[in-house]
Amino acid sequence: MMLSPKQVKIVRWAARILSLAILAFGLPFYFGYGNPLPFIDHTYSFLDNTWLSIFPLMFIGLALGWKFEKTGGWLVVLPIFIGMVMCLVLECELVGHMLVPLAAGVLYLIAGYGHEAH
Repeated sequence: MMLSPKQVKIVRWAARILSLAILAFGLPFYFGYGNPLPFIDHTYSFLDNTWLSIFPLMFIGLALGWKFEKTGGWLVVLPIFIGMVMCLVLECELVGHMLVPLAAGVLYLIAGYGHEAH
């Protein structure tokens, strides 16, 4: 995809602002979950433990994307995609609120690969 430098800059800052909002809103919920370590509490379901494993990768990817867009983007997109597939397989439903960080990851990838063209 060929993007102009101005378009890359807009996509990059949209991804950064969105990721900052997700980190500011999501981290308190993650740490407020009780015990955020996966597979420690036997009362959590397999799907709960899967998401507790995905969230740290997603948060690291959102922060890493500020400097390394492609790495951060993939570190957000792949775990969320795996989690969504697991939700569809195990519960036959889509986790809609995870589309927001997925969008930030995709924007990082667009900025990272759109920057390569120039």
